[in-house]
Amino acid sequence: MTNIEQQPQGTLTLQTLSMPADTNPLGDIFGGWLLSQMDIAGAILAIEIAHGRVTTVAVSSMKFLHPVPVGSLVSCYSVLRAIGNTSIRVGIEVWIKDFKTHKRLKVTEGEFVYVAIDERGTKRPVNS
Repeated sequence: MTNIEQQPQGTLTLQTLSMPADTNPLGDIFGGWLLSQMDIAGAILAIEIAHGRVTTVAVSSMKFLHPVPVGSLVSCYSVLRAIGNTSIRVGIEVWIKDFKTHKRLKVTEGEFVYVAIDERGTKRPVNS
């Protein structure tokens, strides 16, 4: 199955445009910028599940599948993978839409781990 036939897994959590200021020296979007968008998207889902503050504790996997050109619509899809006592594991896929060709393509996927924390930054149970 090709990327064109696939559908994103999870819920659309964050959308933005890739801008020229976010490029690497070769003119594609910098991987660190993309990783930060994924972290924001995963945190949005984790905050909803934890009913409060969370912090990122790990990126347990990350794959950059295709470069992201400037001007693409960047869409982050998040799916809950697991809930522990204090932790939440979230799978995230990033898909782009090229406004010139109108094609969609999965460009990145990863798994992020968040921990629920209280107002002092101390771990707390997810369901508290």
